[in-house]
Amino acid sequence: MLHLIYPPHDFKIRQQENGRYIFDFIRKKYVMLTPEEWVRQHILVYLCEVMEYPKGLISVEKEIKINNLKKRYDIVVYDYDHKPWMLIECKEPDVPVSDITLQQLLRYHHVLQCPYWFLTNGANHFCAAVKDNTVKWLEAIPAHNS
Repeated sequence: MLHLIYPPHDFKIRQQENGRYIFDFIRKKYVMLTPEEWVRQHILVYLCEVMEYPKGLISVEKEIKINNLKKRYDIVVYDYDHKPWMLIECKEPDVPVSDITLQQLLRYHHVLQCPYWFLTNGANHFCAAVKDNTVKWLEAIPAHNS
């Protein structure tokens, strides 16, 4: 698979008739291995193994409504009070992190109102803290619940 900026990990991958599947340890099931899923799984491992985020406070690909449309966010990390704390949008490595991808993340943010958000394609990323409609760009992902 593609090389990403996140540390390597020994993922559980299996071949089936209709493609390759990777085990998602948050959702506790095998999911189709797409380039975007490859990025998503790397960021999940990074959050839990490197940053020590609690697995039980992470939600993956859940449905939300935006202007009466059903959409799915990639990852939401909750705080200890179970309020959305960080929104993470993953793109496949060939999709540039751009204004277009940022606008998608911001549509989800408008509904979830997380104090942090993170946008990545596995090769590039942007992280920000949002408070009182002011964005502060961060150089790294913050410690959980900071």
